[in-house]
Amino acid sequence: MSMKKTLLGLVLGSVALASLPAMADKYVIDTKGAHASINFEIQHLGYSWLTGRFNEFSGEFNYDPKDVAASKINVTINTNSVDSNHAERDKHLRSDDFLNVAKFPTATFVSTKIVQDDGEEFDIIGDLTLNGVTKSVTIEVDKIGEGKDPWGGYRVGFEGETEIRLKDFNIKQDLGPASQSVKLKLHVEGIKQ
Repeated sequence: MSMKKTLLGLVLGSVALASLPAMADKYVIDTKGAHASINFEIQHLGYSWLTGRFNEFSGEFNYDPKDVAASKINVTINTNSVDSNHAERDKHLRSDDFLNVAKFPTATFVSTKIVQDDGEEFDIIGDLTLNGVTKSVTIEVDKIGEGKDPWGGYRVGFEGETEIRLKDFNIKQDLGPASQSVKLKLHVEGIKQ
């Protein structure tokens, strides 16, 4: 093979590689280090806010800051891990009046589309499956930051918020007119794999 053909092959190969889209990096949500949380708040009878969290969940996401729209996330939540800091209330939240954990022990969120709003703000649209019902929800997300960690890894963190109507997810208990929706607040730190 001539030197010209070899050089031409290398150049064409380089051009082909350069034209391929960049691959998003894969991250695992850092639940082991407790650097992530899924929190909720709902009005109690219109007089105050009841807050809580889900203590057990896992997930992963692909993220490319140069092509946010190509990113994806999926999360699985153990609904039995609901924690409102009150044992009797948590027992009621686990019942078929609310989360029905005996029949639906997990909830899931799987992104279907990501839309960049402005800079490091974007909307994650995806399917939330809760209490046996799957509905599309939009999570408003802000990127907190990214970089190397002290242990030689690389991390990126986000916070997000959405609001869901209880009746949309077949939650039977009516807590009054001020308590028809629950706010979900998410804090996610991922470790690059």
